[in-house]
Formats: sequence, C-alpha cells, structure tokens
Amino acid sequence: MIDVKNLKKYYGDDNSIKAVDDVSFSCPDGKITGLLGPNGAGKTTTLRMISGLIKPMAGTVVVDAHDVTRDPRAVRQALGVQADMNGVYPRLTPREQFRYYGRFYGLKGQELESRIEAVIAELNMEEIADRRAEGFSRGQRQKIVLGRALVHNPPNIIMDEPTNGLDVMAVRDTRDSIRAMRDQGRCVLFSTHYMDEAEKLCDNIAIIVGGKIVASGTPVELMARTGRDNLEDAFVTLAGREGLERSEYGRMQENG
Repeated sequence: MIDVKNLKKYYGDDNSIKAVDDVSFSCPDGKITGLLGPNGAGKTTTLRMISGLIKPMAGTVVVDAHDVTRDPRAVRQALGVQADMNGVYPRLTPREQFRYYGRFYGLKGQELESRIEAVIAELNMEEIADRRAEGFSRGQRQKIVLGRALVHNPPNIIMDEPTNGLDVMAVRDTRDSIRAMRDQGRCVLFSTHYMDEAEKLCDNIAIIVGGKIVASGTPVELMARTGRDNLEDAFVTLAGREGLERSEYGRMQENG
C-alpha cells in the first residue's frame, strides 16, 4: 500500500512555483490507482517523491509502513519503479540487465536466477531474453524497464506513462501486465494521458491539476459526479471546473 499525505514540493528562490501543493491520496493493495492530470500538473514530481528520487518539502509518503524519508532502503525494497527507457543497455541482453539490477537489491545465486526466470516468463520475453537489446523495438525496451522494476518481486509498482509511444500490440501487452500485477495482489500506481486506458484499467483515480488533487474516486463515481458517460469528458469537466475553484481558493487563502 502507498499512502501519500499533504505532500508538497515548491521551486524557485521564493517558492513561488508550487509543483505539488498539499497532495494526499492512497493506493490500496490489489488495486490499480491512476494519477491523471494535464501536462505540468505535478504527476511526475509526485511519483518521483514517492519513489524517493526527490525529497518532499513537506508531507509524508509511506510504502507498506515504511516512510520514504526515514527508511528509504526499506521503501526501495518494497517498491518497483518503471520510468523511461533511457537506461536500457544496448550491449546487454534482458537476462543480463535483470541480473545486474537484481544484485542491487541484494539478490544472488539461485534466488536471483529464479526471479530472472519468473520475470521473463511473466512478461513473455522468452524469445528475446538472450538477445542484445541493441535494435530492440520501443515495446521490447519497455519490457526490459518493467522487468528491472519487478526483478526483486516488490509488492508495490509505480509506472510513469507506461504506454506512451508504444504500438497497438505493445500497448495491449503492457495493459495485460498491469492487470496481472493487480491480480497478483500488488499495489499499482500509474500515470497516463490516455483517458480510455484509465477508464479500462483503473480501480481508483486521483486527478491532479496545478499541483493539487481536485477529484478522486472510481471511474464510475467520477462520471456520475459530472453527469458524463465517459471518463474523458468527466476529466475535462473536473480538471477545468474544480481546478479553477481550487486555484481561486488558494489565491484567497494566500491573500488572507
């Protein structure tokens, strides 16, 4: 489980850029939680604070009872992070890359090799597991990145726009993997710009606009709240209307 409370991250000499401003939400085990928002809303900054890559200015992130600031090592063990594909090593095979990352988490010997085989099977990578990654498609590289996040068998997974730029078949494979992780009882938190994807995959959704959570609930609840029959229309309504209300409220508070 991932529990975020009153998370803040401001930038600028006068802290005037409020990238994340008092954000709170929870991601339960065995559920897929979507973090949705327009560009610049604070999604990636929030995910980076949860994963320990950025230190929060205020607030807490707790992953399976471990505070990300006080016990980062335990959080890293409990968390798998699928980020961008820039770190895929072209001269190494997927198996070698999984072995390399597994050792970072203290895995070795038969335990490590068993986890590598499990990840290869889970992601259907048998045909490419022993090929050098140079020349791999974007979808194949995405599997390497996801496999590295799963090699230590974490109960919690963070994915930042995992289907961005993938072809249709790779998108379907990635979505199937996300569902499988949920069915295994893992806590899955991911961001996406694709509303149809969020509607199909997410058990819960948090909408962030201007660094603030403006709405949360199941896709059905968000659609009912706005009177819309699809999540895209509900998102546009909530991100526009509620975001404006929050920003106006924030300015009133700042002005006394």
